[in-house]
Amino acid sequence: MFKKILIANRGEIACRVIKSARSMGIETVAVYSDADRDALHVQMADEAINIGPPPSAQSYLMKDRIIQACLDTGAEAVHPGYGFLSENAEFRAALEAANIVFIGPNTRAIEAMGDKITSKKLADEAGVNTIPGFPDAMKDADHAVEVANDIGYPVMLKATAGGGGKGMRVARNDAECRDGFKRAANEARSSFGNDQILVEKFIEEPRHIEIQVMADRHGNAVYLNERECSLQRRHQKVIEEAPSPFLDEATRKEMGTQAVALAKAVNYESAGTVEFIVDKDRNFFFLEMNTRLQVEHPVTELITGLDLVEMMIRVANGEKLPIGQSDVPINGWAMESRVYAEDPSRNFLPSTGRLVYYRPPTEDEHVRVDTGVFEGGEISMFYDPMIAKLITYGSDREEARSRMCTALDQFVIRGVSSNLGFLAALMRHERFIDGNISTNMIGDEYPDGFDPSGGDFEDPTVTIAVAASMLRGYRDRAARIDGQLRGHERKVPQDWVAIIDRQHHPITIVPVEGGFDITIDGKVNSVRTGWTFGQQLFGGTINSKEVFAQVERDVQTYRVQHAGRLSDVTILTPRAAELFKHMPVKEPPDMSKFLLSPMPGLLVSLSVKEGDAVSAGEQLAVVEAMKMENTLHAERDGVVARIYCETGTSLAVDDKILELE
Repeated sequence: MFKKILIANRGEIACRVIKSARSMGIETVAVYSDADRDALHVQMADEAINIGPPPSAQSYLMKDRIIQACLDTGAEAVHPGYGFLSENAEFRAALEAANIVFIGPNTRAIEAMGDKITSKKLADEAGVNTIPGFPDAMKDADHAVEVANDIGYPVMLKATAGGGGKGMRVARNDAECRDGFKRAANEARSSFGNDQILVEKFIEEPRHIEIQVMADRHGNAVYLNERECSLQRRHQKVIEEAPSPFLDEATRKEMGTQAVALAKAVNYESAGTVEFIVDKDRNFFFLEMNTRLQVEHPVTELITGLDLVEMMIRVANGEKLPIGQSDVPINGWAMESRVYAEDPSRNFLPSTGRLVYYRPPTEDEHVRVDTGVFEGGEISMFYDPMIAKLITYGSDREEARSRMCTALDQFVIRGVSSNLGFLAALMRHERFIDGNISTNMIGDEYPDGFDPSGGDFEDPTVTIAVAASMLRGYRDRAARIDGQLRGHERKVPQDWVAIIDRQHHPITIVPVEGGFDITIDGKVNSVRTGWTFGQQLFGGTINSKEVFAQVERDVQTYRVQHAGRLSDVTILTPRAAELFKHMPVKEPPDMSKFLLSPMPGLLVSLSVKEGDAVSAGEQLAVVEAMKMENTLHAERDGVVARIYCETGTSLAVDDKILELE
């Protein structure tokens, strides 16, 4: 067995590989950029080597520097994780030339399966169902439009290299095709160093279901069941689960058999994933093969009891698979939520900054947290915005889902925006509960993005009860302060009015042992909690039901986040509440004449100059962060009166870019 391996990656996947290597008694070497000098994977590894500046093209994608790090530290093998160089055949060949083992498939498999055009041809030859499309890469945008018209809209434009939703666009007409080609090519070039684009038919209302395969160099290959990955946004997976609530045993077996056939066609070894698009009638079509470990591999590990990273390392060391197909179980159900540094209220744009407060839920046999960050660490603009992967396990789907709901409510992040509320709302969405999902579900259900404070509030009981408990706690503490004038001590009233969404709710708060009895709109609610001042997580029971909520206090207003809903609750005395009805609502300032940066990032282009006349919908600028381009358009007609920054400027959220008159 290897004595020392290098992890050519960062973040949570680097930490994940280190954990398995450590359990096997293998020393680890981390590589890091200047931006990751204090990163968690650097702290966890036995050794760490700096490989360059923050941009990945100058550090994590520098093959020569990584190989030199292996030679300098004596690392015998490299685990690439996912992303970066994980599917780079040149890197694999260079390692082999340096007598360093690549913990992954052979060069031919990477070349064949890493290119979507070649992989589709091989899939056809191996008897795998494939999607109608053009067999070669597009020459330019005009060629893409020509092919799209031949195939028929809608079409999918996607990078021939890479994965993770980067370099992908759906086009429904010629204009979208031209623009999508340009954007997909730019993202692909930035993320993978390859701007070739493939065009194929886009299947409406599809499910995204993938088969995990594992093979060794001795000709053995098995499939480790499927993962349902249909909940996606911008082609990026958000929630995954295993097994799929949609597949039957016959379809699972056929998909698995085809996946193994494809793996054997290229003499595959190591872990790999064959991704399929599945329609409503369970017809399935080959999408691509990822010749690496997948982000969502933990759900497979939980239902099979297998450590995929350990198996990859052992296969790379020349060992045979320890299992056959009949040995692969499906025990229970697992779900994974991807926790990102992004702002749901700003159409999920990336958020950067320091993790001022970071408290994931406690891990046990039912809850797992894979992360590469820590409290006080930085979320950088240079890399993927993933904070953590939250995984839950149960005996069945409902148990896994229920545990995920609780774990999401317990996950506290401050300093950067996160998608925790959105994930919590998805978990409780009727379509998700019923298993009636597709890759279009998020777009269908949240066409205008996700507003955690929007929509009708069907039952505010939990939110008001939490806020009322906090109010009574603070008031009781104030009443106990020493030095109060005798005979004029502060007395805490029982009757209050909670105001939420401009609606007034009379409440009565009565302290009892272990909590409060709180009457809301005439109904008594039993609240039992051990919450104390300063805690940002409220935990307890309301009417005997366990409840967790994230809380903040601002004088008389309490911010409560629970079950995906973010609410501000103002609690006043009955008289103050009556007067409050007459208070005017302060309108926000009119910023419509300004073009503001919707996210922290780099201004990569300006399409106008001062004095230019612009029309509504016209492109004005492009801001880039975390490998994602965001094109900004004019919301109205006007003339550019002033430009506040130039190309190359680093922008914060709401920084002014230009002003229209």
